[in-house]
Amino acid sequence: MLAPPLSCGGPCIVLLLSTLQHSEARSCHGCQSMTSVLCFVPAPSVLLEALKINMCQDVNKPKHYTTDYYMQNLVVRRGQEFVMQVTFNRPLAPEDDFHIEFTIGSDPSPNKGSLVMVTFGNRGSSSWSGRILQSQGTSVMFGITPDAAAIVGKFQVYVAISTGMGMQRSKRDPTTDLYLLFNAWCPDDHVFLPNEAERQEYVLNDEGVIYQGSSSSVVDRPWTFGQFERGILDACIFVLDASQMPIYDRGNVVKLVRVGSAMMNSQDDNGVMVGNWSNDYSMGKPPTSWTGSTKILLQYANTGVPVCFAQCWVYAGVFNTFLRCLGIPARVITNYNSAHDNTGNLKTDLLFNADGTPDRRNTRDSIWNYHCWNEVMIKRPDLPPGLEGWQVVDSTPQETSDGFFRCGPAPVIAIKEGHVCYPFDCGFVFAEVNSDVVFLKRDKYGNLTPFRVDKTYVGEKILTKAVGSQQQNNITNTYKYPEGNNHRASNPTSFSISLCFTGYSVPFKIPAYEYQTQLSSQTCLRFIVSGQSDNLHVLDLKVLELQTPDLKVTVRLTKA
Repeated sequence: MLAPPLSCGGPCIVLLLSTLQHSEARSCHGCQSMTSVLCFVPAPSVLLEALKINMCQDVNKPKHYTTDYYMQNLVVRRGQEFVMQVTFNRPLAPEDDFHIEFTIGSDPSPNKGSLVMVTFGNRGSSSWSGRILQSQGTSVMFGITPDAAAIVGKFQVYVAISTGMGMQRSKRDPTTDLYLLFNAWCPDDHVFLPNEAERQEYVLNDEGVIYQGSSSSVVDRPWTFGQFERGILDACIFVLDASQMPIYDRGNVVKLVRVGSAMMNSQDDNGVMVGNWSNDYSMGKPPTSWTGSTKILLQYANTGVPVCFAQCWVYAGVFNTFLRCLGIPARVITNYNSAHDNTGNLKTDLLFNADGTPDRRNTRDSIWNYHCWNEVMIKRPDLPPGLEGWQVVDSTPQETSDGFFRCGPAPVIAIKEGHVCYPFDCGFVFAEVNSDVVFLKRDKYGNLTPFRVDKTYVGEKILTKAVGSQQQNNITNTYKYPEGNNHRASNPTSFSISLCFTGYSVPFKIPAYEYQTQLSSQTCLRFIVSGQSDNLHVLDLKVLELQTPDLKVTVRLTKA
């Protein structure tokens, strides 16, 4: 476009209220001197407006492995690009000033990561990146890549356009809300899992097996995690909201799994489930009646009231759903002969009376025939290098940790190496899988004398479901070295005894009426057999799993 000649009586400055396009050298008509003149073209007369936002679910979900989530809104994983299409009222012009906003929480703030403004071209950038992939007429396709450490949760999406008098947002549209998850496929995410088969198992598999019984008689319990079912993702976010966890912390996987561990149980924070080991379940459902997690999470989200009742495998099953639903690689672990070190001395002290009977009143430590918890695969930037990988997290309320009933994340490698000083709760988990069982006898004066130490009973077997099959995966060696190896934590037990005697069998019968009233939902018996001759006292423990009769179902098809 040719500009008209300029006249001046000397040097002059011309200000035009329009948009700068380019500059060129021109001759002034009045003074004929050469001068640099800024040339402008008029700005578009129609203000830019976003008419429609399309989150392109059919394109994004398969690439983000979120197709199975049963919900209307888009679900994507952080650290990976997704596309969205915006239809404007006119084609974009180079001078248009706009950005796409993603907000989460009640008080979004840029410096806390809860208000993200994605810009394009040379207009600056946030921790999220954006690019224009395609522009056809009034329709523009954008590529958005959330930060690999972004907040996890439900974001609202807006297009904000500069009007010359401030930014004008597009209208609120709930159908464009975006769920952002952890990303085990992204190397920059702290939950990155390099093996595809393991990602399929520990993030995407919604069915599993939880092991019960005893180390010599393992029982399989099928469990439906159901992390993709309708309402479950919202229920998991409800759990985080109920915990009052700050929005800006919800991108930190270490903090999030720690909060989740506390929120699965109802003690001290009105969490998801009420524990009950009393064998009286009249005020709720017996733990053995649950076959999956979805009903529990949906009931809690709909009522805000803790669900009755749970025991360790229920806690572990529901927690596994919570973790996988948010994109965190997780698995359920069963530890056979699991110790509960209530005194914090890394030993399991069992007290006996002078006549050899258990002193239950004064014994504080205990041993479960099995105990279930979870492992999560995460990096640990808060710890020295080498402590990443599988971490123990346990939501069954046993002991408090920083004031709440929770446990972990505790690096499995630290437990194996006996590094019990690292956070979180490494010492407690070490005692669960590798503490010495110390048997102490009280004499008539009340003095306690140790008479036996068993270094092999606790943590006899540790199982989880194998990748890609229903088979058992024995992972005991990831938690502990073989007995006799010196890789153990510092333990105050400094004595041992050796007994030499001739063994023989003595059969005896236990009538059903002697134990039936003592059986809980777990059909097992623990036998404590002791013997004494002069000053020699021997004792052994044995857990027996009672066999229940097989249930055979015959289906007969008849013509209607």
